Amino acid sequence: MDTYNFYDMKLTWLDGGVNYLDGGTMFGVVPKAMWAKKYAPDENNLIELRTDPILLQFKGKNLLIDSGIGKGKLDEKKKRNLGIRAETRVAESLSEFNLTAADIDMVLMTHLHNDHAAGLTEWQDDKLVSVFPNAEIYVSQIEWDEMRNPNIRSRNTYFKENWEPIQDQVKPFEKEFSPLQGVTMVHTGGHSDGHSIIRLEQNGETMIHMADIMPTHAHSNPLWVLAFDDYPMDSIFAKEKLMKEARQEGHRFFFYHDAVYRVVRFDETGKHVIESVERTR
Repeated sequence: MDTYNFYDMKLTWLDGGVNYLDGGTMFGVVPKAMWAKKYAPDENNLIELRTDPILLQFKGKNLLIDSGIGKGKLDEKKKRNLGIRAETRVAESLSEFNLTAADIDMVLMTHLHNDHAAGLTEWQDDKLVSVFPNAEIYVSQIEWDEMRNPNIRSRNTYFKENWEPIQDQVKPFEKEFSPLQGVTMVHTGGHSDGHSIIRLEQNGETMIHMADIMPTHAHSNPLWVLAFDDYPMDSIFAKEKLMKEARQEGHRFFFYHDAVYRVVRFDETGKHVIESVERTR
């Protein structure tokens, strides 16, 4: 597993599964001739996307950023349609650190689409239960409301199986929330109405997890947004603001979906990676 030390914070990418999605959908209106130079597709125009939760160990607490793609909850047809080629192995990853899912203190959910939230619950003895029974689960109030009452578009990714067993653990927040000093969730909207990013701040430096408004390093251009985005202009405005700040201040970015890099820092143009941690394959 890949790890990265950000001063007192230790980040570890767990095995949350993988899916392959249509490259055109992941880059929206951007021509393939442009995006394929930055993120290579396979012969079927599919691109690899990890769904790896990030274990953040800090101040004696075990935090998890998103939960993985889940396991044992979808039939073969649904897995095929969603491009899932490997399901979550988060429990196995945690065991390598002598941890169990019960040792997770907080789960920080950037949003609740199935590829991020399915790992929150699992089947045990013909009953759906919480995977992280002792964790407080943080998500924006807007996202939590839509999860439980999806609209005609979002109901295809907000499943009751992912929220009903954990609803007593959920602690929604408005606009901005810091579960620990130096860790901040910020509502942006865009990809979903309740989408949030996560900022880590240590010793005057910042790392940003942009979640699905910048799912991979190849999405650094503010105009390169997903066809999946419910509110693409909100994604563009949020990313433009954050990228401008990052270029000026030298922030690093870390990823849940990127199959190439775990951490990157861009040059002053925002186009070229000048520092990186590659994903171990």
